[in-house]
Amino acid sequence: MILEQLSNALGVSGNEEAVRKIVLNAIGSHVDQCRVDTLGNVLAVKKARRAKRSFKVMVAAHMDEVGFIVTGHDANGGLRFKPIGGIDNRVLPGKRVKVGPDGIPGVIGAKPIHLLEEEEEARVVKVDAMVIDIGAVSKDAALKAVPIGQYAHFATRFQRLGPTATGKAFDDRAGCAVLIELLKGTPFDFDLHAAFTVQEEVGLRGAQVAAFTIAPDCAFILEGTICDDGPKDKDVSPTTQLGHGPALTIMDRSVLVNRSLVDHLIATAESALIPYQFKQPGLGGTDAGATSRSKAGVPSAVMAIPCRYIHSPVSMLSWNDFRNTLKLLHAGLAGLRPETVKI
Repeated sequence: MILEQLSNALGVSGNEEAVRKIVLNAIGSHVDQCRVDTLGNVLAVKKARRAKRSFKVMVAAHMDEVGFIVTGHDANGGLRFKPIGGIDNRVLPGKRVKVGPDGIPGVIGAKPIHLLEEEEEARVVKVDAMVIDIGAVSKDAALKAVPIGQYAHFATRFQRLGPTATGKAFDDRAGCAVLIELLKGTPFDFDLHAAFTVQEEVGLRGAQVAAFTIAPDCAFILEGTICDDGPKDKDVSPTTQLGHGPALTIMDRSVLVNRSLVDHLIATAESALIPYQFKQPGLGGTDAGATSRSKAGVPSAVMAIPCRYIHSPVSMLSWNDFRNTLKLLHAGLAGLRPETVKI
């Protein structure tokens, strides 16, 4: 399955080549044009089924994932590292990783609990107090095996769990998988421009370039988003809930979405009896933040698959949410008209 291939691939921000190869292979026979730009985005066009209309629609999903970069080596052969993207330090100690293009196995090491001072037990271990242990016995051995600047990623493999699936990087390989499935379908009444973007996790960089190049009349951003629906002591929002359908964004830290596009997606979902939900406003950021501000501005909407435990070694999603996201996206695009987009 395409999601499994995408999830298992290494694609830390700035090093998306393996993911890009999977995307190119998956969409090549289903699009009319395809190229890779100078930043590494995959830009593809599925032409309109009828005479070309001036209306141009962009659908984007980012290929990159959070991870690490090697910054140095200690005397005992440990690899010093820094995170790429937002990663909670609490999830790091003891986690298995793979380092460099050869996927050298390693473990993120920290001071053992048995040796912690009392005041240390209440603190989260900082990254500068951790190393990636690849079994090297000296600084020279570690440097020879892994030079400075090599990437590392969580060594998590995709797994099916009944109605759900687990794997790494569902933010945003889940969105990439939906976009690939969309491109395999029939054309629309307009040219569909697909953008598989790079470097979202470090500043929405690929989307900025892609949107400037495409100059669409409107854009839909696909994401894997926060799902915090586990047990809680207080009555607080779960942000999204697993199994309740695709999540529509009203606003997040990067964008206030175009309300006419959101209303169109709501009307489409209710007409087609597709479940949907709203992401709790104000949290996170997406490529819509860059797309919406491109050139003279691009009306943008965000549709996301709820994923538990994102930006950690393993995420979980619902197959029903995945399928319903694809259904709503396809139906929304099929009913989209130039007059739908309003300010």
